Amino acid sequence: MDEIFGNQDFKERITLFADVLLPLPLPQLFTYRVPFELNEYIKIGTRVVVQFGQKRILTAIVMELHQNPPKNYQSKYILELMDENAIVTEKQLKLWQWTAEYYLCSNGEVMNIALPAGLKLSSQSRVQLSPDFEFGEQNDKLNIELSEREKQIIEALKEKQSLTFDEISNLISLKNIYTLLKSLLQKNVIMIFEEIKDKYKPKIITKIRISTNQIANQITEQITKTLTTEVENLFITLEKKPKQLDVILKYLSLIPLHELQEKNHAGVQKNMLTQNNISSSALQTLIKNGILEEFEEIVSRFSEIDEEKLAEITLTPYQEEIENEILRNYQTKDTVLLHGVTGSGKTEIYISLIQKVLDSGSQVLFLLPEIALTTQIVGRLKKVFGYKMGVYHSKFSDNERVEVWKGVLNEKFPLVVGVRSSIFLPFNNLGLIIVDEEHDPSYKQYDPAPRYNARDLALVASGLHKCKVILGSATPSIESYYQALAGKYALVKADKRYGDAQLPEIRLVDTKIEKQQKIMKNDFSKALLDEIELKLTLKEQVILFQNRRGYAPHLTCDECGMIPKCQNCSVSLTYHLAKHELNCHYCGYKTEPPTSCSSCGSTKIKTVGFGTEKIEENLKSLLPEARIQRMDLDTTRSKFSYQTIIQDFAAKNVDILVGTQMVTKGLDFDHVSLVGVFDVDRMLHFPDFRSHERTFQLITQVSGRAGRRTKKGLVLIQTANPTHPLLKKIIDGNFIDFYETEIKEREMYFYPPFSRMIRMTLKHEEQEMVNFTADKLATILKNKFGSQRILGPESPVIDRLRNKYLKEIFIKLERDKINSKEVKKMLLAEVQALTTDKQYRQMEIAIDVDPV
Repeated sequence: MDEIFGNQDFKERITLFADVLLPLPLPQLFTYRVPFELNEYIKIGTRVVVQFGQKRILTAIVMELHQNPPKNYQSKYILELMDENAIVTEKQLKLWQWTAEYYLCSNGEVMNIALPAGLKLSSQSRVQLSPDFEFGEQNDKLNIELSEREKQIIEALKEKQSLTFDEISNLISLKNIYTLLKSLLQKNVIMIFEEIKDKYKPKIITKIRISTNQIANQITEQITKTLTTEVENLFITLEKKPKQLDVILKYLSLIPLHELQEKNHAGVQKNMLTQNNISSSALQTLIKNGILEEFEEIVSRFSEIDEEKLAEITLTPYQEEIENEILRNYQTKDTVLLHGVTGSGKTEIYISLIQKVLDSGSQVLFLLPEIALTTQIVGRLKKVFGYKMGVYHSKFSDNERVEVWKGVLNEKFPLVVGVRSSIFLPFNNLGLIIVDEEHDPSYKQYDPAPRYNARDLALVASGLHKCKVILGSATPSIESYYQALAGKYALVKADKRYGDAQLPEIRLVDTKIEKQQKIMKNDFSKALLDEIELKLTLKEQVILFQNRRGYAPHLTCDECGMIPKCQNCSVSLTYHLAKHELNCHYCGYKTEPPTSCSSCGSTKIKTVGFGTEKIEENLKSLLPEARIQRMDLDTTRSKFSYQTIIQDFAAKNVDILVGTQMVTKGLDFDHVSLVGVFDVDRMLHFPDFRSHERTFQLITQVSGRAGRRTKKGLVLIQTANPTHPLLKKIIDGNFIDFYETEIKEREMYFYPPFSRMIRMTLKHEEQEMVNFTADKLATILKNKFGSQRILGPESPVIDRLRNKYLKEIFIKLERDKINSKEVKKMLLAEVQALTTDKQYRQMEIAIDVDPV
């Protein structure tokens, strides 16, 4: 061997295989062959590029490395390794695995939702000339006829080598280019290929500095010797070129002479040198002559904080007492339920605990249910933690989310504030997870799978990371409070408002009586309108809560009662006045409002009910001098819309804020003295076993926005049923009384926390098919698990969505007397057996574990 290879050490070529996870709803991993040159570099948790099927190119995560080829198929090679180091940690992969098993979905579905889009590849079709085609005389010999547009494309390809479809479309000024491309393919003139790109792009800015080459260094030295003849000569020379002199003087105004040697290397942003009519061509001339140089720098997408101006948090003696109680409980429990009344200063306690954890060298995840809530809290936290904090939610761009992901990996961001998807970030040293407003249903993911609850995953992550958890709420969920009383969590109560502020006074306004007396104006009771006018006179602010957006829930014909329905769903269309259109809030269908009834021809079309848009419109006519803002899904679609609305309201640029659930959650304003609540009766009677719990939580939370400082606030609830017992509990602020009543009903009817629930939703375009399949599946499940555990099948409140009919089956499982893990496996097997049958292949079955 030495004679053949000389004295070089011969290393045996080991053939490695990688089991990779694909972002697809498939139950297994797939094995790919590792190119020999990647053997030393590939690691578990890195991204690789693989071909799946004939054409699909996907980003995959390496889960296992071994030397065993697959038995059932010929393995393909990994196309590319994308990372030097793992971007997914071992603990993350364990959390993904737990999520998939518990919520009955595939690991690929978890990966697809956990990994930000910017870390997945994008492919783009490009066109290039075929190597077999020669343009010119050879083409004439082959008698290939080419149109003028085809020749134009070929000429462009000869110059640029390859073009995207969009570039070709713009080149020949033609939108539909596919016929042309098909013709060129048939003539063997072109080839089409997929260019694979990593979606994430760092933010790059162009900067300018005095050139660092040898000649420029001499100039720099001359400039810094402010009294030397050389500097005088330089300025004399530049005086003859005033535009260039302006550029240099501008540069020196940004980096003064005495700081030049220290700060010149960092330079200044190019756009700062071309402000105030300074010539960009003069700048380019200085660059061309080597006096200045242009360079690029990768920068963060997040604004930097002046660390010298960071604030410090000081707790009141009562808050210190609460914090110490939490820390004492952590000696025996990993999870603390902090039951603090609205305005009790929970955020300050959180901040103090975060600081302690960061000082110990560990990471903190601060979960919030809504983007609207992050907007205000982020501002407070940034003043304390500055650059240590990352923010993660869906309003951020793909690139911004990737920067936070990587910042967590390298511990640039030891603190992350985010919404539910933040639970999947790559923490490797997590010390504390805070779940604020833990009761909020926004922590639950509905579609697509995994249909997880971030609050519950926080508890699982706590076990993986050996860290602590705080569940905070003024109105804890029934399940969490039950677990606290049972001793699974520690319970800490904060029942005093910050600064001894008083809880608001809550009054009921009987709309039935006001309608009889004919003193209501539109949807406003006289009592509420009088209070609004009084608060405006006193220069105080008002929040109005209506848990329905749009102008009116629906239109109707005054003659025959016809209601315009969605063509895809079994719901009425919501009328939006500003856009003058009818919208379906489930599938997005839009249409113009009818001018006449489609059933009887009558032109008497009227609106029924009211949403936030109608309240806003009525207020403008009733109180034309008031400054009114609306905060709902329709007004907060853009990236900074939440922030703008909240900042305007906090700065008292808005008198009245009208909103949906967004206005109920944790917002803290100094000058709100009145909260008005509309349509509470609809919430009370919604067909859901949690309707009373949700109503209590929503009304209590929005009431907490009133009277946040020294002045006692007022809450007016408009209702046609003022004697309802739940409303009395809300007025009294009696959570314990409410809980005791609710828990008895839950136990009586075997609802959570006394059972675990699974909802199966069957969807199909044919109603008969979905009915037949649901009946068959329910029968199988009843025979398997017992009829007492299976409810349904039943049609949901909305039994048709996006052109598909729906049926639901509910499964109730005992918490302690049954192995729910085994039941889930059996359940999944039955669903898979059914859907692999050709007869049911088009049937969609969505499984939701712990529905809310």
